[in-house]
Amino acid sequence: MRENDVENQDGGQLPISTVRVLHLVNGEHFAGAERVQSHLGRCLPQCSVQADFACVKPGQFAKTLTEHGGAWGACYPAEMKNRFDLRAAWKIRHLVRRNRYDLLHAHTPRTAMIAALASRLTGLPWIYHVHSPAARDSSNPLTNHVNAAVERLSLHRCDHLITVSESLRLDCIRRGCREEDVSVVHNGVPAICPPRTTTPIVGGRWVLGMVALMRPRKGLEVALQAIAKLQDRHDVRLRIIGPYETDAYRESIENLIAQLRITGLIERVGFTENVPAELAKLDAMVLPSLYGEGLPMVVLEAMAAGLPVVATRVEGTPEAVTDGAQGLLAEPGDAESLAGKLDELISGVHEWQQMSDAAKERHEEAFSDLAMATRTADVYRKVLANTIPTLR
Repeated sequence: MRENDVENQDGGQLPISTVRVLHLVNGEHFAGAERVQSHLGRCLPQCSVQADFACVKPGQFAKTLTEHGGAWGACYPAEMKNRFDLRAAWKIRHLVRRNRYDLLHAHTPRTAMIAALASRLTGLPWIYHVHSPAARDSSNPLTNHVNAAVERLSLHRCDHLITVSESLRLDCIRRGCREEDVSVVHNGVPAICPPRTTTPIVGGRWVLGMVALMRPRKGLEVALQAIAKLQDRHDVRLRIIGPYETDAYRESIENLIAQLRITGLIERVGFTENVPAELAKLDAMVLPSLYGEGLPMVVLEAMAAGLPVVATRVEGTPEAVTDGAQGLLAEPGDAESLAGKLDELISGVHEWQQMSDAAKERHEEAFSDLAMATRTADVYRKVLANTIPTLR
């Protein structure tokens, strides 16, 4: 914590009792976890917290923050040449000394490793944010094993964990974390609900959309198979919104689309910074994740936009969506189950407007961006209160 002799980015004075936090992030993508980080950078100053970022990989996150001119926090390079390049910790030490940060906040196994070492070099406490389970975060068993091992070793001296869902909190406790050292801070997004020009009707065309960093665990293949099952019964389209993790995965998806003979039903949008604008073009949001979700940001963004969500019963998703209320929940990896839930919505078994209103109400009461920032700031002060006796 710093008094008001600390200058902010514009040369002005930060408020008394402002906490200064340096977030350590990977930085190559701008997907769900990165949107959490950007919302924290934007909202934490309202909670007397100045949040800046250090990226250990170059890429879209730093580019996006730079484009916003520091409004979401400063962004510094701390590039790692490889997965175990520990020199980044000394770069973090330099940033801490120069900018007088109070604590570190890591978001991935890779940055947890750097934060653990940087904490010892600087004496600062550090917090780890669990966005998804490292042991089942990807389709590569070796990568999962390495990430889980790195995370487990790094967390030995971590001061506190934040999980984005209750399911992840319980997972951390099962793996040996003390209950008092783990706090749930649900993800949150702005209350952005762009105006719609039309609402879907039974018997009309339904435009579905999947928003994600496209990789195997998101279940895009299942969504495509479900569309193929529905094409003879309904006039339906699927918009694929977001980049692919690899070119090889993109090619495999294009091959599947051709095999299923649904090329004319698929619209390819790619990466977008304006997710709400894309959601406004949809009649329902589909997220058929197979595993590895914490609490998907896009589910919350769809709810804020008043868009019914058809997702899967994976980890934190049911904490936001109740089947039949704000959306529908299918079984993961089951195209028949997903097609059945989509058929219920499109056929009018569930009233679209009622589901839309319920989604907006649920977002407002539990998943706003400011609520997320406020609860995160509370964790910061709790941790600092245990290390700085004068902090109140």
